Amino acid sequence: MPTHTPTTGPTSGLGTGHGTGLTTVEKDVAQTRLQAAVEEMCLTLRRASRSLYVRDAADFACAVADLSGRFVAYPQDVGVSGFVGLDLTPTIEAATAHGPLGPGDVVLTNDPYLSGGLSTHLPDVHAVAPFFDGDELVGYGWAFVHVSDVGGRVPSSVSVVNDSVFAEGLRVPPVRYVRGGEVVPEVEAILAANSRTPDANRGDLHAMLAALDTGRRRVAELTADLGPAGLADVGAFAREQSAARARAALRTLADGTYRFEDFLDNDGVSDVPLRVVVTATVDDGTVHLDLTGTDPQVEAALNMVTFGRAHSWVVTRLFALIGTLDPAVPLNGGLMDVIGFTAPEGTLLHATGTAATGVRHATTSRVNDVVSGALVQAAPEVLPAASSGLVVPVVFAAADGSRVDVVEPMVGGTGARHGADGADGRDSGISNLSNNPVETVEANVAVRVRRYALRPDSGGAGRWRGGSGLELEFEALTDGGLLARGLERLRFRPWGFAGGLPGALTELVVNEGRADEQRLSVVDVHPLRAGDRVVLRTSGAGGYGDPLERDPHAVLADVGAGLVTPAHALDAYGVVLRDGALDEGATAAERGRRAAAAGSAAGASRHGLGPERERWERVFPPGLADRLDVHLRTLPTTTRAARRREILRGVLAGLPPRFPGVDADDAAIDAAGRSFAAAVAAVTEPA
Repeated sequence: MPTHTPTTGPTSGLGTGHGTGLTTVEKDVAQTRLQAAVEEMCLTLRRASRSLYVRDAADFACAVADLSGRFVAYPQDVGVSGFVGLDLTPTIEAATAHGPLGPGDVVLTNDPYLSGGLSTHLPDVHAVAPFFDGDELVGYGWAFVHVSDVGGRVPSSVSVVNDSVFAEGLRVPPVRYVRGGEVVPEVEAILAANSRTPDANRGDLHAMLAALDTGRRRVAELTADLGPAGLADVGAFAREQSAARARAALRTLADGTYRFEDFLDNDGVSDVPLRVVVTATVDDGTVHLDLTGTDPQVEAALNMVTFGRAHSWVVTRLFALIGTLDPAVPLNGGLMDVIGFTAPEGTLLHATGTAATGVRHATTSRVNDVVSGALVQAAPEVLPAASSGLVVPVVFAAADGSRVDVVEPMVGGTGARHGADGADGRDSGISNLSNNPVETVEANVAVRVRRYALRPDSGGAGRWRGGSGLELEFEALTDGGLLARGLERLRFRPWGFAGGLPGALTELVVNEGRADEQRLSVVDVHPLRAGDRVVLRTSGAGGYGDPLERDPHAVLADVGAGLVTPAHALDAYGVVLRDGALDEGATAAERGRRAAAAGSAAGASRHGLGPERERWERVFPPGLADRLDVHLRTLPTTTRAARRREILRGVLAGLPPRFPGVDADDAAIDAAGRSFAAAVAAVTEPA
C-alpha cells in the first residue's frame, strides 16, 4: 500500500476545509484532538468489555493511524503501552488482496504470521477499521483485546508446552469481520465455535467495534475541519516531532557498543535454559539492537515473530527509556525511527514456520532485561537494574472449560536506579496491566484469595533497594485447572548493578506445608481440587549500589513497612535492630567489619548476577556459547534447538540435578567446563 504524501496549498485555519499548509500551532492542536480521541476510544472499549482481563486488568489498546499504516496517536495512560510502534500495513495489504475496504468495514486478525507481525500470539485479537472522508480513505482505527480463549489444547489457549501455532487455537487471517457496518454472521459463527468462552469473546469483540466507531466519529470531525489531507499532514508532523524528541533524549547516552546477556529458566521442552543476547550500539541519538547470539527458536511457546524487523513488543525498554528522559514525548510511530534492529532468522526473536508464540511475553521480558543490562553501561545514572523479569497471568479454569478467568496478572518490582528505590509490586516491562481487585475476583471466579501482598525480602539489596515482588495465595472453591503462563526467574535472579544484589527467585507452590505439597516450574494445566491452595511469590528486582551504603534509617523504614525482615536487615545491609529500634553503634561496627573484609577481596562485577548465573557461566562461558551459536545457525532451523539441547544436556549430566540452583565442587564444574569446550570444538573446528 503506498504511503500517502500530503499535498501543499495555501495556509488555512482549522475549520476552513482545506487541510493543507497548516501552521505548526494548528497541527499541534489537531494532534491533541487525536490524542483525546484515542483516549476516548480506550475508555469506550473498557466500559463495554465483558471480561476481567480487559475491563479490570486493561489488556487492550486503541490507536489512530494515517495512510502510512503507522500510528499517529496512541493513549498515554489507558491500556497496554507497548504496541505504540506497530505497523498496520501488512495486515491491510492482506485484507485488501481480494478488494478494497469500504466505509463501515472492520478487519479482524490474531495470527502473528498471517498478520505480518501485528498480532504477537493468538489470544490477542486485532481489529482495523478504515476511516473515510466522504469516499476518500484518510486513515485507520485500530484496537486489540486479549480474549479469554481462542480454542487450542488448553483453556485460555496459552501454555508454554504448546509445540506449534496449530496447538494454540484458531488462526484468523486478516478477514472482514464487519462489512458495510454489519457483522458478518459466518465469521462470528466460526469465532464462537472455536472458543470455550464464546459469549465473553463476543462481548469483547463488540467492545472493540464500539471503540472503533468512537474513533471514526472523532476523525470525521477532524477531517471536516482540516480536509481529507489533514490527517496525513498531522500524522507526519506528529511522528517527526516524536522522532526528533526521541533523538534528543537518546543523545544524552554515551555513544558506543555495549553487550549483555541473560537467561530464561528453560526451553519449555527440558530443563536447559535459553540465552538472550543483545549488542546495543548507541550512535548520535539512535540505538541499534543486535540480538545475534540469542538461542534458536524452540519447540515450545516461547518464540516471537518479528520478521527480522524492529517490533514494538521487543523494543519496549527503549520506549520506557525515551519516556524517562523526555516524559512529555508524544506516543506514536515516530518513536520507531530512532531504533535499529537485527535478529537472525530462526531464533527466539525471529521465529519462522509455525513455531508456537503463546508465551512470547516471557522472552520479550528477558529482552527488556538484556537491553537494560547493555544500556546501563552507557547511562549508569539513568537506567535501572533488572526488573523482576516476569509477567504471569495466573488463570483458574473451570473443570469443563466453561469459565477461564485471570485471577491476577502477577509481576514483581522495578529495578532500583541511581538515586531511587525500585517500585514495589509493579513492573515497567512489556506490560502495564492493572491488578484485579480482590473483591471482583472473588465475585467472578471460583476462588477465595487468602493473601495478596508485597513479598518481604524479595527486592535486591543495594544503596537503593530493588522493588519487592508480590505474593498471591488463593484457595480453589471447585475443581478446576491452574495455568501460570510466563512463569520465570525460578533459576536465574534479576541482576543488580554497581554493587547492588540480585532479587529473590520466584516460587510457585501448591498446598505448601501439606503432605501433598508440589513445587512447580513448568505449568501446562495443573489440576486443582476444591480446597487446594496455590501460592505464587514473584521475583524481586535488582538493587543498585553497595547495600552497606544504604541509609540505616531507610532500612528501618523498610522493616517497619514489612518489606524487609530484621534478619535480612542484618544479613544484607549490616543494620542491627534491637527491639524494633536502630542500634547505630552496632550497625557502624558491623558495616566497618564487612567493609574491611571486602577491601581485600577481588572487585565485584558491575552487574550483580547472583550465584546461579556465576556457576552457569563457569561451565558455559559466553565466548564458547557464541561459537556454538555460529555453528547452530548453519543447521536447518527445525534441528537447531534439539542439537543445542543435546550438547548442553550431555555437559549437565556430570553436575547435580538442580545445577546451577545448587553448588557443585570445583572439580565437577571444571570438568563440565572442559566437556563443553570439547563439545564446541568438535562441531566448530576442522577435523
